[in-house]
Amino acid sequence: MLNFIFTFFVLISLFVGNAALSIFLGIFFAYYFKISKIFFSRQVGTIPLQIGILILGATISVPYALDVSSEYLPWISLFVIVSFFAGLILGRILGVHHRVAFLISSGAAICGGTAMAAVAPIIKAKPQELLIAMTIVFLLNAVAIILFPIIGGYLEMSNFEFGAWSALVVHDTSSVIGSALIYSNESAQVAATLKLGRTIWLIPLIFIANLIFNRQTKVTRFPIFILFFIAAIFTNTILNLNDEIIYFLQMLSQAFLIFGLFCIGSQFDTNEIKSITSKPLIMAVSIWVLVIPSAYILVKYF
Repeated sequence: MLNFIFTFFVLISLFVGNAALSIFLGIFFAYYFKISKIFFSRQVGTIPLQIGILILGATISVPYALDVSSEYLPWISLFVIVSFFAGLILGRILGVHHRVAFLISSGAAICGGTAMAAVAPIIKAKPQELLIAMTIVFLLNAVAIILFPIIGGYLEMSNFEFGAWSALVVHDTSSVIGSALIYSNESAQVAATLKLGRTIWLIPLIFIANLIFNRQTKVTRFPIFILFFIAAIFTNTILNLNDEIIYFLQMLSQAFLIFGLFCIGSQFDTNEIKSITSKPLIMAVSIWVLVIPSAYILVKYF
């Protein structure tokens, strides 16, 4: 019976396709039905997320990404680096746990839940730490989808400017597209293209995470799934996959990521909810306070 209920909840998550809702459904499932620690969703860890990231790599073509974002790529790279390290500094100042600060900084600088899911196994983040970071980032994404098109209209941003602004400021890829699509179809195309410039930074992020958190080990542990992620990018580039296959892979990747987030939610220990403080939220909002006007100045005047 429990397996049937589990399947039902997973299907709801996949049908809706909302990352934050998937997390909360996982929490509700675990809490209401009091699942054991050996239940499937608690045993798989981050494997579904890793599979989703691997498939995501197969949707990225290196020449395409470099070609369409060549003008903005240096600015995007600078923006990612500054945002990431500014987040780490803010986390230290505010006294946020170093793993949570690293997760939030990764998500805010690069691509939301995907970046956090990628580094979580490397930094040995606990399920509740990943949940805290993802919940905060996705909450801000929800705010962005609602408010950013209104702000863009008030500031009289062009379609291209708003698309570029969304690509730089909004964390999660789906939320970037969602926010830009509300503004215009052209903005959505610009946002989707430039967001690839941030997504590519997943690769150096993995190296940074491995260097910082595993530097005391004699053998540097590099996650195998990231090697496959890199291989998937080059596979796409070599085979020049058509649009139909890319679309299928995007849907498949999203399905695994959504399922993985549901499993992460089910791994959350409600007994440790008391450990959640306002500091991680203040940290994430502070990054936004720095990033939003900076990105606006960049796309408006440079």
